[in-house]
Amino acid sequence: MFRYRDRDMADRIIQRIADLDTPGRYMHVCGTHQDTLVRFGLEERFTGVGVEIRQGPGCPVCVTSPGEIEEVFTLARAGRTIAVFGDFMRIPGPTGTLLDLKTRGEVDLLIVYSVEDAVSHARDNMNKEVVYIGLGFETTAPTTAVAINNAQKEGVDNFTVLSMHRLLPPALGAVLSLGEVRLDGLIEPGHVSTIIGTRPYEPISEQWNIPQVVTGFEPLDL
Repeated sequence: MFRYRDRDMADRIIQRIADLDTPGRYMHVCGTHQDTLVRFGLEERFTGVGVEIRQGPGCPVCVTSPGEIEEVFTLARAGRTIAVFGDFMRIPGPTGTLLDLKTRGEVDLLIVYSVEDAVSHARDNMNKEVVYIGLGFETTAPTTAVAINNAQKEGVDNFTVLSMHRLLPPALGAVLSLGEVRLDGLIEPGHVSTIIGTRPYEPISEQWNIPQVVTGFEPLDL
C-alpha cells in the first residue's frame, strides 16, 4: 500500500501533468476520493498544474430527496423504530430533521453502524417493528439484501427495510443532463466498479462524449 503513497513518484507524475500543459476539469463521485485529495494535499498540487477536480453525487445521504425524508418521518411518527446512520439525523426534510423529532421525544430512533445492528435490535425486541433506512450505492445494497435474507431465515418478522439505495450510472447521467458544468472527464470509484464492471458507464461516454477512468483511493491512483 505504501508504494501507492510514494512522494517521489507523485512528484514525477505531477511534473508530467505540468509538461503536458493541458488544463482540465474533472469530476469524481466518491467521498473517499475527496478524502484522499484533501488528506494528501493533492487538490492544491492539481490546481497548480491546471487540473480542477469537482465533487460529484457520491454521498448517498446528500442525494436523498425531501419526499423520502418525509416518508421516514411518517414511519417514525407511526410508532416504528427507525434504524439509521448517524449522519442522516441532521438532513432536513420539509418539516425538520430526525434529530428535531428525537429531541422532542416524538420518535424512537436507533443509530446504527451497519444493517446487522438493526437486525440484532429487531431480534432482541420482537415487540417493536424496526425499519432500517437503506442508504448507499451499489457497494452497500448487497449487505442490505443479505440482512433481509438472514432476517427472513431467522424468523425476525419485525425487521423491514425502507430502501433508498441508488445506482451510480443514472446519478451521473442526471448530473450531466443538467448541462451546467463543462467536464473533461469522470473519475469513477473502484469499489463500485468492482461490483458493476465498466459496461454500465459506456452509455455515458457515448451520449455525452466524455472519457472516464476507474481508479482506487490511494494518492498515486488519483
